[in-house]
Amino acid sequence: MLPFEFTRPALLLLILPIAAALGFWFVRSLSDFPIRQRIASLVTRSIICLLLVLALAGLTWLHRTHEQFVLFVVDQSLSVGANAETTATEFLKQAADNKGSHQVAFLPFASTIGNVQDEPVVYGATPSILGKPKSPVEDIPPAGGTTAEQLAIRDGTNLAAAIEAAAAHLPPGYVSHIVMLTDGNQTDGNAIAAAARSRVPVTTIPLPMRAEPEVQVSAVEVPTEVREGEPFFVDVTIHSNHDDEGLVEVFRGDHKVISESRALKSGENRFRFQQSIDRDRMAAFKVRVSGLKSDTLLDNNADSGLVYAAGKPRVLIIESDPDLIRDLAYALEDEGIQVDVRPPQGMPDTLAGLQNYELLMLSNVPATALTQQQMEITRTWVQELGGGFIMLGGEQSFGLGGYYKSTLEEILPVRSDFEKEKEKPSLGIVLVIDRSGSMDGDPLEMAKSAAQSAVELLGNRDQIAVLAFDDQTYVISEMQSASNKGKISDEISRIESGGGTSMYPAMEMSFEILNSTSAKLKHVIMLTDGVSNAGDFEGMARKMVSAKMTVSTVAVGGSADTQLLESIARIGKGRYYLAEDPSQVPQIFAKETVTASKSAIDEQPFVPQVLRVTHALQEIDMEAAPELLGYVMTRPKPTSEVILVTGKGDPLLVWWRYGLGMTAAFTSDAKRRWADEWMKWPGYGKFWTQVVRQTMRKSDTRGMQIA
Repeated sequence: MLPFEFTRPALLLLILPIAAALGFWFVRSLSDFPIRQRIASLVTRSIICLLLVLALAGLTWLHRTHEQFVLFVVDQSLSVGANAETTATEFLKQAADNKGSHQVAFLPFASTIGNVQDEPVVYGATPSILGKPKSPVEDIPPAGGTTAEQLAIRDGTNLAAAIEAAAAHLPPGYVSHIVMLTDGNQTDGNAIAAAARSRVPVTTIPLPMRAEPEVQVSAVEVPTEVREGEPFFVDVTIHSNHDDEGLVEVFRGDHKVISESRALKSGENRFRFQQSIDRDRMAAFKVRVSGLKSDTLLDNNADSGLVYAAGKPRVLIIESDPDLIRDLAYALEDEGIQVDVRPPQGMPDTLAGLQNYELLMLSNVPATALTQQQMEITRTWVQELGGGFIMLGGEQSFGLGGYYKSTLEEILPVRSDFEKEKEKPSLGIVLVIDRSGSMDGDPLEMAKSAAQSAVELLGNRDQIAVLAFDDQTYVISEMQSASNKGKISDEISRIESGGGTSMYPAMEMSFEILNSTSAKLKHVIMLTDGVSNAGDFEGMARKMVSAKMTVSTVAVGGSADTQLLESIARIGKGRYYLAEDPSQVPQIFAKETVTASKSAIDEQPFVPQVLRVTHALQEIDMEAAPELLGYVMTRPKPTSEVILVTGKGDPLLVWWRYGLGMTAAFTSDAKRRWADEWMKWPGYGKFWTQVVRQTMRKSDTRGMQIA
């Protein structure tokens, strides 16, 4: 073993560039000194540089030693009994007398850390922990302090802080050892983690806890910040060395808000009380335990926590028809929540715009009304900034709104695809895609992706065909069962661009294909970005309607013949879409596919069923809740929490945590189409208030305490 070591050995590599620089200087020097003098100068410079590098690398000389430095860390908290104090005092005196050639020191601690001293720790009327600090920066009151101050210092046991302080006081050059005398009644910190970090052997000598009956309120934990009216919990920890029963009281300022008789078992007892702040900007919550059968020290039977109220929470509701959601907004405002209602055009498109709110709610807003940027900003706001997000059901929500595989579906706790019921009518659908030269690049790739998503949304009883056109019409995938999803998707992926734009023959072929199927519902989706060659499009649309078919059209970009496409959709009893950005096409196809299947909505009245009991439904009589008149069918994601279900077991209220935030899906609505009876229910406002408060952004900082 070498007699030295380096604390920063990587810095030894500096020798190489320094040696090169010195060699270059020696060879290229223009000095006219004699060679001997130049060599002497080189040696001197080299030695100086070497010493500097060794110093930077932390050269340390090692020598063997058997001399120990033992630091006795002594618990002087109130939980240490009188018998333990006597035992500890005798043990420490013997350690001091028998130290021999070794070094010993003593460190008293309780809730705070005392000063290292050479003499054994003193118990009794004035314990060492109350001694005058040797350093003015150590915040330990002098022995002449008040009884309350002294009790505050001794009312707790911070083992972790004691170990960290002891490790910091150990001098180099000794075999170090920490010996802890404690009853192990830890009230703060993590002693095991602190011992592991110290890398110093730690021996514990257990001291018996106070034999006299003792109960103390060890901790009152509250959030440092909440929103006005937001429910939060006051978490209380009470330690007892015997079984007892007492009255636990919670005070907000001078006002008693809770008074409950609670049984206390020997050891740690934890209790949780829900509270809220309605008007005060700052509130102190004091917890006191009294009426005990037996207790020795009364001064440690109370503790407090401080909470700051940061004003009313703000919620932004985006609704296609804002007037229809006003009743929900008024109900939330009656419960102390500030609400802004906007149409989709008012959706923020920056993080700064969303940061003004704790929660964003979308009510019956299709994905096509939002930009990809707005969706991505919402995801970032939830995931990284803790925002809350709720989507309500409606004829333009979830799958019906085109959210399948969208950025917003990623953050939702439900999926827009679902198992189609057997009694639902089968769908025959033909996708007609423009593959002309102008579609090359993103437009065609997005169209192919949209077609593949449409296939995934179809049930096994549905049928699909895919056509593509330029100057000619191509059968990409023949009419077949949608259960062949892999085969159809692979065929779609092979579409390539080229040629002109002749859409009428493709429309005519789609009619012939659908006319030969047995599907109950028949639908065509036509997509193009240009102006087609002439054809009797309107006549063909009327012919399709007569055959009980519907036609929807999608214009990609501003160069398409929007007037013609809009006319075809109107006559064909379908829908017309203008996708200014090709990235909107997948949402449009998803929306059209689900809408055409007429299977995503169930409008049979049902009474919501509670599947999972949660505090968000506290004090709400869900058994008295009236019927809802419909909902959008979805599937819960594997790690989500399903709270309410429909009469058929489909998800109604589902939530989960996404990153730092929380999102929820309510598959019915909160307005008169499906919630007409609910809006007359006395629990309507309370239900939505508690769901909103559960989901919205909230502070998770805990632990501010005051003595």
